[in-house]
Amino acid sequence: MTRNLLGNPQLTVTDVNDVKEGLNHIVVDSVQFGNQEMIMEKDVAVEMKDGEKLYVNIFRPNKEGQFPVVMSADTYGKDNKPKITNMGAQWPTLGPIPTSSFTPEESPDPGFWVPQDYVVVKLALRGSSKSNGVLSPWSKREAEDYYEVIEWAAQQEWSNGNVGTNGVSYLAVTQWWVASLNPPHLKAMIPWEGLNDMYREVAFHGGIPDTGFFRFWIQGIFARWTDNPNIEDLIQAQKDHPLFDDYWKQRQAPLHQIKTPLLACASWSTQGLHNRGSFEGFKQASSEDKWLYIHGRKEWESYYARENLERQKAFFDYYLKEEDNDWKETPTVTYEVRDQFYKGEFKTATAFPLPNTNYTPLYLNAKDLTLNQNAVNEESSTQYDSENEQDDVRFSYTFDHDTELVGNMNLKLWVSTDDADDMDLFAGIKKLDRRGNEVHFPDFNHIEQGQVATGWLRASHRELDQDKSTIAQPWHKHEQELKLNKGDIVPVEIELLPSGTRFKQGETLVVVVKGSEIVKGNSTPGMKTRYEHEERVNKGLHHIHTGGQYDSQLIIPVTK
Repeated sequence: MTRNLLGNPQLTVTDVNDVKEGLNHIVVDSVQFGNQEMIMEKDVAVEMKDGEKLYVNIFRPNKEGQFPVVMSADTYGKDNKPKITNMGAQWPTLGPIPTSSFTPEESPDPGFWVPQDYVVVKLALRGSSKSNGVLSPWSKREAEDYYEVIEWAAQQEWSNGNVGTNGVSYLAVTQWWVASLNPPHLKAMIPWEGLNDMYREVAFHGGIPDTGFFRFWIQGIFARWTDNPNIEDLIQAQKDHPLFDDYWKQRQAPLHQIKTPLLACASWSTQGLHNRGSFEGFKQASSEDKWLYIHGRKEWESYYARENLERQKAFFDYYLKEEDNDWKETPTVTYEVRDQFYKGEFKTATAFPLPNTNYTPLYLNAKDLTLNQNAVNEESSTQYDSENEQDDVRFSYTFDHDTELVGNMNLKLWVSTDDADDMDLFAGIKKLDRRGNEVHFPDFNHIEQGQVATGWLRASHRELDQDKSTIAQPWHKHEQELKLNKGDIVPVEIELLPSGTRFKQGETLVVVVKGSEIVKGNSTPGMKTRYEHEERVNKGLHHIHTGGQYDSQLIIPVTK
């Protein structure tokens, strides 16, 4: 490792638009190490077993030797400009994203890795950029291609045979998939915030179709590759497959087959996208060596932060360079307990969910809109207008001592409606300070008025998979619709996605239930950069029943 590299300010940084196909000697504007010379091979073809050619860009040290490989793969284009560093006008709250000008979207930065004797390989998956074939996002076909390119890279003269995968979002999703196939030369992986259940985590939320980010994202894929007529239409698939059928099941990576050492990152902030899948990937992977880093901050800002780059490097140094460093002494889980926006305490644990979590019920009382430690005997009900976006119901609990809640929450409700045969339920957890003011947290990459935790459920999708459900995490099958009869009072369990928050003495937890989005927000009109649920089934009043036989309750994960 060359910590003393300071770069050469007299070198002229290469314009990314001046790079030609083939071998290029370039100068990269490394944020960490100054202007750095390296070799870039552009548009290198890798032939797949079925004859299709995929293309990669390669960044490697400007010297002889064999080096470990850091690889990423997506369909955004291996040559795309690092647009996340230039979105200030559209997304002014992204936070600092310090990368070189040669860093494609959400990808490892050659300016950081190559000066430290790594080769960076960027793969354009099938159907994107110059790569041939049908573009089918997050499919097994993508994973099989990724597998072949990993094995190809391990055999190149500049490679030491050890390949690690790394990247954010889409680039993490593809890692879960390819690692489940266990390529022999894949020695380590860093899936930094990536979903792995397309149905539950992005296409639908609790069975309610996402008409925001999911469709906006697919439209962006079409717009990016207008010359490719062979792009799978996932928007139409969402409309054609409203239940969790074979279409969605075959797009779900078998996480239990993963054996590769992994450093996963999960965030409390990407609920409705990567939050759930990041935790499930870590929990379900069969890797003997696995670590989980959890934060409550912004996705891209966190990935490129220097302290996290050094965390990634220490992990890869151990598994790809086979250095005898102190990585194995790293605690299995590092997690942030949030107090407020960008203020919290990082702690460590031996597992996730955290050991010795005390799952505690707080019982809802519709009569006075409170949450209570003891079961409520008297039956009562409250209601809200499900078609009025300003109307909701709120239940409150004020803590009498400092309490930390880390993990999933489960909101169990008894509900009914007289005006429809189904209900779309939107649930959230908010925090109020001692003065009654709401405490906000980051939400997605750019929203700064987020809540503690979020959940959704279409009532007809309430059937649980009893084998997978736990006291704190209901697991819905989504395989059939169980419509409501007029006046029927039915139990539902709403999965509130993982969060980590400290409530001090005198601070208040609030449960919010309504018929539409609790926190709205897209930073730019016309850009649906966050989930939305516009195709709701709600009509008229929704009733919530509590007390007696209607033991509506919130299960909270008390860790301190």
